[in-house]
Amino acid sequence: MICRIQEFRYKDVVCVEDGTRLGYVGDVELDTKTAQLKSIVIYGKYRWFFFGREEDIIVPWEEIRIIGEDTILVNVAPPHKAPRRKRRGGWLRSGTEQWEDREENPDYSDSIGEEK
Repeated sequence: MICRIQEFRYKDVVCVEDGTRLGYVGDVELDTKTAQLKSIVIYGKYRWFFFGREEDIIVPWEEIRIIGEDTILVNVAPPHKAPRRKRRGGWLRSGTEQWEDREENPDYSDSIGEEK
C-alpha cells in the first residue's frame, strides 16, 4: 500500500493494548539523511476554551504495528489523566446535595437571614 504523508492526517490512531483512540496524526518526523519516517506525532487535545493543550503523543516507528486504510494501530499506552476533583460547596450545588447537608447538620441554613 502506498500512502502519502498528507493522508496520515485523516487516519485514526488506536492503541492495540486497550483499544483507546489516541487521535489523528498531526505531524511526522523524518530523518532527512536516510529519508526514513522516524515517528508520528499526535497533537494533544485542546482544553477548555483553548486554554492550552494536553501533551503531544510521539509514536516511534518501531511501535507502529499496522497502517490500514482508515486506522493506524500502535503499541503505545495513552497518557495517564489525573482524576478530576469532586466539587464541594458553591452556589452551583444540586438540590440533592443541599438536602443531604440538611440531614447531616440540623443547624444548616441555606438562605440569608434565616435563623438556625
